[in-house]
Amino acid sequence: MGSIKTGGEKKKLLKRTRQANPPPAWVTVRTKRRMVSNRTRRNWRSRKLKM
Repeated sequence: MGSIKTGGEKKKLLKRTRQANPPPAWVTVRTKRRMVSNRTRRNWRSRKLKM
């Protein structure tokens, strides 16, 4: 992907970046460890975005 991006592309990439984070600790505590991992977790090297 080139270094020059439109505003829409940046918004999509930011959303995907936020989705790649693990859930906060308070969510794990509140759900009594039922929700420990994030289903949409993604590594930049192993799984690429289809944009």
